[in-house]
Amino acid sequence: MKSVCLFFQVHQPFRHRRYRFFDIGNDHYYYDDYANETIMQKIAEQSYLPTNKILLKLVDQLEGKFKVAFSITGLALEQFALYSPEVIKSFQELAKTGCVEFLAETYSHSLASLKDKAIFENQVKLHEQKIIELFGQKPRVFRNTEMIYSDEIGEQIAEMGYSAILTEGAKHVLGWKSPNFLYANSINPRLKVLMRNFKLSDDITFRFSNTNWADYPLTTEKFMGWLEGMKENEEVANLFLSYESFGERQSKETGIFDFLETLPKAIVENPKLKFATPTEVAEQLQPISVVSVPHPISWADEERDLTAWLGNKMQKEAFEKLYDLRHRMAKCTDTNLNKDWNYLQVSDHFYYMSTKYFSDGEVHSSFNPFDSPYEAFINYMNVLSDFKIRLNSFVPENETEAEIAVLHKIIEEKEDKIRKMEADLIRLQKSN
Repeated sequence: MKSVCLFFQVHQPFRHRRYRFFDIGNDHYYYDDYANETIMQKIAEQSYLPTNKILLKLVDQLEGKFKVAFSITGLALEQFALYSPEVIKSFQELAKTGCVEFLAETYSHSLASLKDKAIFENQVKLHEQKIIELFGQKPRVFRNTEMIYSDEIGEQIAEMGYSAILTEGAKHVLGWKSPNFLYANSINPRLKVLMRNFKLSDDITFRFSNTNWADYPLTTEKFMGWLEGMKENEEVANLFLSYESFGERQSKETGIFDFLETLPKAIVENPKLKFATPTEVAEQLQPISVVSVPHPISWADEERDLTAWLGNKMQKEAFEKLYDLRHRMAKCTDTNLNKDWNYLQVSDHFYYMSTKYFSDGEVHSSFNPFDSPYEAFINYMNVLSDFKIRLNSFVPENETEAEIAVLHKIIEEKEDKIRKMEADLIRLQKSN
């Protein structure tokens, strides 16, 4: 029987407010709480909650034969706790069924795997702890931010103890080979590599409601025909999707929820198909060969590379300036600074700076809260400038910065003392 591996990414960033030049050094709060709360509650109502309800019903109706996997970022889990705690409860109900696998990833959905192994590993451990705490599962399979993968990244993941990793079945990597097999890392073959069938996945994620698409409308019967039409020797169809595709990118009115309810039933009833989690695929199938990925790939855009986040000078400058602080942050013990450090690393900030206005421009602009990538860059660099000032007070960059930090602390203490004395004076005046 051929396996169908259904996986969903769940992620929401903490969005920055409009942070002006004159805020630097004066206001250390960077987040748009209204936007974060409004967006999270909207997506929870339209996507996460109704989709989780459907999945829970399918698990019950199909008596454990329906299986699915999730990768939920730490930032998404934090926002669920703040704004929609019922979403966490619905995921916990799914976890109790034993039919849902939770994968590891970077806590803040960062690009750390491209820059610093220690930071990357720390973020993965932080995320793993959160998954164990909330869902009682220790992840065995890894899924990197935006499915970024290379031979070296895979080698590190294997060293961290994971048995498999999910990534994109990019054409320029596979060539004539099919993504519908299990592969192995070229440096450490013990790490299994599941490669996304981007054609079938994107038919659901992006093309489902596109009336200009030649195969519109997408029905369960039509999709089943494509699954049944896989070559006889092909072993697995990896359907890796963004969870917001259900109810958010594809609204309820498109029929996406009806499709989600009927497709799993059709797969379970088909004698040639079955559902399998990523761990089951890695355990039940044998890799047909190693896959060589010397340069990082991702699941973004036509190029399937890193240009969505690091494709122009603005993105690269912001990325380098951020990670220039990494050695000093390793010495920082301040809770608030470490929290902001994690939030600054989220890949979305660099995605907002993308200038890809051609084949993928519509996708980029639809997820960008800023009016232009240049505004996104300036806003981010303003935040980063203030963050650096705060870091200097805890971990000075040099002797001059250390002296400035000491003087700044003295000034703050004196200002605080003056405020208290003024308050006492006003209180005394009123009592007289």
